[in-house]
Amino acid sequence: MKFMIQAGQITQTQNIKLELQAASLDEVTRQLPDPDGFYSTFRTFAGCTRVLGLTAHLRRLYEPVTAPDVSESFLRRQLLSLLEPYRPAEARVRLMMTKQGQVYIAIEPLRSLPREVYENGVHVETTELHRDHPQLKSTSFIMASASERKHIAQAGIFEALLAKDGKILEGMTSNFFYVKHHVLYTAQDDILLGITRQTVIEVARGRGVEVEYEPLERNHLADVDETFITSSSRGIVPVVQIDEATIGQGRPGPITIELSVGYDQYVMESAEKI
Repeated sequence: MKFMIQAGQITQTQNIKLELQAASLDEVTRQLPDPDGFYSTFRTFAGCTRVLGLTAHLRRLYEPVTAPDVSESFLRRQLLSLLEPYRPAEARVRLMMTKQGQVYIAIEPLRSLPREVYENGVHVETTELHRDHPQLKSTSFIMASASERKHIAQAGIFEALLAKDGKILEGMTSNFFYVKHHVLYTAQDDILLGITRQTVIEVARGRGVEVEYEPLERNHLADVDETFITSSSRGIVPVVQIDEATIGQGRPGPITIELSVGYDQYVMESAEKI
């Protein structure tokens, strides 16, 4: 099914609309004239006027590139203007910058996950797929992971978790957390340090939850009490099954639920004006 996705190239003098037919932001990325570069994806809040961690999203985009075509302030103004047709609803945005500095933007209406996803949790699977440069959100990973993305969509699996040397590091489009004996754990090395991940860590510490940095051994799934994934577009999503293993009691756990409430409150208070 094809959805309405607005895509274009941003320059200092004009916005060049791209005539693309795509079912997802990933498909838009693969169709760009020059898809080799970096990207950041996020959702809007407050009627397309605020974004959680927008400064950090832009830093992720600009830091690897020496000569971007447009400034951060100019891109903010263009983004605010391009979001106008989506108000008062919300949108999902992907900003992309090539290694040569060309800037592309794609916007689609936000399609929120069903409430049942947050109430009941999701099933994920592990994969040996990996990022060549985990610290960079590179568009090359979108191309490399296309087969895995297609597989989990066809199998009805919510997300794939990237595992290396028997350790679960992160999700293909998310960061990964687990709870054991009331302590919250997440990997620190060989992962993309997500903006929502850092927010959740701050929320957890603010609520008195101890946080430790340690990846989960894949053969120790039976030992953990709760697991969840995080992303800018989806927030905190409880995970109740990994591969064939049921996590905890097979339903979202108390720390996951508490952090979800805290995260939602944090977003309402801290999302930046575009």
